[in-house]
Amino acid sequence: MTTTTGKRTRRLAIVAVLCALAVTAAVVLFRQYQQERSVTSFVVPEGWRASQVYAAADKALSVPEGTTEKAAERAARRGKLKLPAAAKGNLEGHLYPATYPVRSSTTPTSLVTLMTDTARERQSAAGVHDEKTLIIASIAQAEADTFEDMKKVVRVIDNRMKRDMPLQMDSTINYALGRSTLRTTYADTRLASPYNTYLHKGLPPTPICNPGPEALKAALSPAEGDWLYFVTVKPGDTRFTADYQQHEKWVQEFNAAQQRNGT
Repeated sequence: MTTTTGKRTRRLAIVAVLCALAVTAAVVLFRQYQQERSVTSFVVPEGWRASQVYAAADKALSVPEGTTEKAAERAARRGKLKLPAAAKGNLEGHLYPATYPVRSSTTPTSLVTLMTDTARERQSAAGVHDEKTLIIASIAQAEADTFEDMKKVVRVIDNRMKRDMPLQMDSTINYALGRSTLRTTYADTRLASPYNTYLHKGLPPTPICNPGPEALKAALSPAEGDWLYFVTVKPGDTRFTADYQQHEKWVQEFNAAQQRNGT
């Protein structure tokens, strides 16, 4: 026969177990709440190069300089990232410009994985399924500030390639030299690099930045025109033409403005 004392002991044991479970659940919920409160945003602007993304990620994750780049390269070598075969493990162009959540549990590898997964998803949704189109989009992103001008830059690329002309894009030389500048010297155009589109015809071997949605769309829908040349005379004023003499006049106008500004 069960005694009253025995029943009370079992009830107390059950209550103790329930209390322990409640405390555990409360602790888990509190920790989740803390994690949610500690979420910060990591922003990748359109047109950033992989090197810029890696450097910013190191700071956002409070890890030593170079950690994110090494993690990305290691993940790519091991086939952990959803990169197209044509990328050959190169992440340039596949770190999609967007805002990403950074939590206490976020690692360089998990952040890079999220960026490459997002790139694959967004690029596929935009209709970009090949590396050639992505390279063209990256040049348009680097050369132009507006969607309309991006579409014109894409048309210039197409027109030049059809005529077997070198692209002569300053942005590709800037990429090879790891810089961003408006001025390209004659010495720059002699640079021994596959990214030198003054010396080498056709597209550079990889994207030169990480293009956003407008650049991706522009690469698939170039504007109609016979343009072969363009120059940004001043911010917001990019001029396109098929006439070399007219182009040279605009280049002189640009150079004069740079001299006046002491740049």
